Amino acid sequence: MAPASPLAFDPWDPGFLADPYPAYAELRALGRVRYFEPTNQWLVAHHADVSTLLRDRRLGRTYQHRFTHEEFGRSAPPPEHEPFHTLNDHGMLDLEPPDHTRIRRLVSKAFTPRTVERLKPYVEGLAGELVARLVEAGGGDLLADVAEPLPVAVIAEMLGVPEADRAQLRPWSADICGMYELSPSEATAKSAVRASVEFSEYLRDLIAHRRENPGDDLISGLIAAHDEDDRLTEQEMISTCVLLLNAGHEATVNATVNGWWALFRNPDQLAALRADHSLVPAAVEELMRYDTPLQLFERWVLDDIEIDGTTVPRGAEIAMLFGSANHDPAVFAAPEKLDLTRQENPHISFSAGIHYCIGAPLARIELAASMTALLEKAPTLSLATEPERKPNFVIRGLEGLQVEVA
Repeated sequence: MAPASPLAFDPWDPGFLADPYPAYAELRALGRVRYFEPTNQWLVAHHADVSTLLRDRRLGRTYQHRFTHEEFGRSAPPPEHEPFHTLNDHGMLDLEPPDHTRIRRLVSKAFTPRTVERLKPYVEGLAGELVARLVEAGGGDLLADVAEPLPVAVIAEMLGVPEADRAQLRPWSADICGMYELSPSEATAKSAVRASVEFSEYLRDLIAHRRENPGDDLISGLIAAHDEDDRLTEQEMISTCVLLLNAGHEATVNATVNGWWALFRNPDQLAALRADHSLVPAAVEELMRYDTPLQLFERWVLDDIEIDGTTVPRGAEIAMLFGSANHDPAVFAAPEKLDLTRQENPHISFSAGIHYCIGAPLARIELAASMTALLEKAPTLSLATEPERKPNFVIRGLEGLQVEVA
């Protein structure tokens, strides 16, 4: 077993959370795989390895399609956490073939590129309205006023969640996503369980209503989606809706505020973007690379694998460091530099392989819409106060981003 990782990698240290990228550079210099005792994980920090392992079928998001907890050398989750795991474990992000293949195929029938493209005018219109309100107020919290309400409203619109019910979605999502951090506390688990129960009950009622009164929304599409005798079970529909909401806005919210915070710290790049709005698509990609909203993605080792002469045994957990991979100088020239004109940008912020983000096209539309609206309607947008980082590592974001419009 390789020795423990360096102290520079400390996902609970405020200094590391403020800027993990120097620690990643140190980690990459030490080799291709490193055991980290505090979380009992193997850290993989190089772009080539992360990209390859995301496609390696010897790894899985779950192991329960092949092993029991006991056979895999793991303990079953506490019974009191069951509602969270029932919700989480029936979503395609945490399943492997054949279940993953079946569910993704059925969801894709309802979540088509045409469906997403049809939303573009709605997304752009809503982004314009939110930014107009921010300008009228002379500024505010970019997170609460623009970054958060936009993707939540869009996914709620797609799912067919009535406007009066949408305020509940973000708190439920935030509580559930707390479980994706490293070593979540029991208080975090209790909040996630409560949110899982409430969100599931809400969706069960909404699905029942849509069965009787189908519309052109995504839930109606999921109910109708079938392939020969295959249909989504009710639990799979519920888990899919929660996954689409959680994944569909957490990354977008954090990419928006992380991105604007990066632009304020790089005024030359912000000036170039303001001078040429055609840079927006490239800016979206570069900002997602530069300060990655999802820093770590985990995989279980289903069969022994070897990385650079080190055997990582079956039953181990690999932590693929997306933030590090996106700053790997073997792939990105001057990776610590924000460059909105970067031509080659194979970032892995949307993952890769069979678990590549199904909502990536929608996320790109949302990020481009809010950025364009801010550039056009708030050309003097400036930072009002230095933001605070959320005390999270895996899902990287800010507590808020206070801005002014002169």
